[in-house]
Amino acid sequence: RSSIAQRILDGETLIVYDGQLLKIPQSWVDAHPGGSLALLHFVGRDASDEIQAYHSEHALKLIKRYSVGTVETDEHGSWEALVPPIMTGWIRKPASNGTKEWYNESSTFVPLEGTTDILLVKRDDFGVEKGPTLSNLTPSPTSLSLKAQADHSAAYKLLHKRIVDAGLYKTPYLTGYGPEVLRYTMLAGLSAYAYYKNWLMTSAALLGFTWHQLVFAAHDLGHMGVTHDWTFDRLIAILIADWIGGLSIGWWVHNHNVHHLVTNHPSHDPDIQHIPFFAISPSFFFNLWSSYYKRIMPFDAFSKFLISLQHRIFYVVLALARFNLYRNSYVFLVQSAFDKKRARGGRWTWWLEVAGIAFFWCWFGSVLYGCGSWKKAFMYLLVSHIAASPVHVQIVLSHFSMSTADLGPVESFPHRQLRTTTDVICPPSLAFVHGGLHLQVTHHLFPRLPRHNLRKASMLVKEFAQEQGLVYAEFGFAEGNSEVVGVLRGVAEQVGIVGRVAGAEVKEVIER
Repeated sequence: RSSIAQRILDGETLIVYDGQLLKIPQSWVDAHPGGSLALLHFVGRDASDEIQAYHSEHALKLIKRYSVGTVETDEHGSWEALVPPIMTGWIRKPASNGTKEWYNESSTFVPLEGTTDILLVKRDDFGVEKGPTLSNLTPSPTSLSLKAQADHSAAYKLLHKRIVDAGLYKTPYLTGYGPEVLRYTMLAGLSAYAYYKNWLMTSAALLGFTWHQLVFAAHDLGHMGVTHDWTFDRLIAILIADWIGGLSIGWWVHNHNVHHLVTNHPSHDPDIQHIPFFAISPSFFFNLWSSYYKRIMPFDAFSKFLISLQHRIFYVVLALARFNLYRNSYVFLVQSAFDKKRARGGRWTWWLEVAGIAFFWCWFGSVLYGCGSWKKAFMYLLVSHIAASPVHVQIVLSHFSMSTADLGPVESFPHRQLRTTTDVICPPSLAFVHGGLHLQVTHHLFPRLPRHNLRKASMLVKEFAQEQGLVYAEFGFAEGNSEVVGVLRGVAEQVGIVGRVAGAEVKEVIER
């Protein structure tokens, strides 16, 4: 373990998989289809369960070519995890001589002494370290039972085998996606007919509902959960997301993979980093650094004001959230244009996405122009985007009310996913409204699983959770909304408390 730690400090990307030590070359770190962060968050850790969950059998065979030996395990058969350098703010950047060198992009902050939480904040420019040290790689003492985590991991592997043996990775094209395609076609056709009849707001609402449904298909394809072939799934995803929806599937996959791997971590999960609008934990009060966005999330006066009202403006913000998705998509594509080390398919998919975005604004721009006046066009734009917004509510219900604690690198994959994710209970007849996202616990454990098989798989996952003593969280839709709003209200109230305390301290200083 000490020699592996030293090799990591020397700049090697080392990951443990199935008892083997994988040495990932920089060329593959740059070209990894899931993004480089998906690898960097597991340097020095056992990523066996995550690798199994995210890769096909063909990919798993290829992965072993990076093996450079075996690792020592403890009495439970587990690797004693190290803290990945990126978790303490260290990354590798090109030096002037063309080689890579360590760069400290942020400093660490432990909000409560004695906990395993490691948050990232603004870089301390007075630091003299030229790279991470062994202390950076050494985990804090944990309250987790290492044996229990090993047992969870072993049981998860057996669960995965049961799901494979049950044939749940086979996509039900006819019975699953057949009705989906009919629904998409019907909604789009009705929207076009309403537009032809000059029923503009009806047309806009139906177009929004079409986008809402298509998002679920794009989500499946982004996870390689339809044909299970990267190229085919990505091509169809680009057609749906970019050409029809105006959003970059490349950005979404890049973002979403990180979310799945570091779920609900305030410094690392982009899906909960919504400053200045939302903060689901007081951790965001500390001006955190985002390892995904590579910037500070400032908890300034504007953020404090909005977050103090976040439980009141929650649905208003989500109703307009699609506009932020455009922004994130286009920023990603612009930044990718100058990235010489794109991931697999990066060049042709980038051009196809850019062409798709241009096509989208041509056809949708024509729709808006045809409304007859700027007021009608504006209302069409607004109604269509609000009608597509229920998916945003669906997404946040799965995580906003769950734990944001960092339990350290020893936490097993299944333990982390069940701790940070919840299901939304709904009858099978309404499953199409939620697009499979209501079964988030099972989806997070098996992200490549076709969504039409998630309900069957969830029965097995519930058995697994019960046997392992893990909580399988699930709420009704109304209850889930109440839980999320309650969390937002609680954090908003803490903003007020912090403000009053700060005001009292200032007053005390002045009076002195």
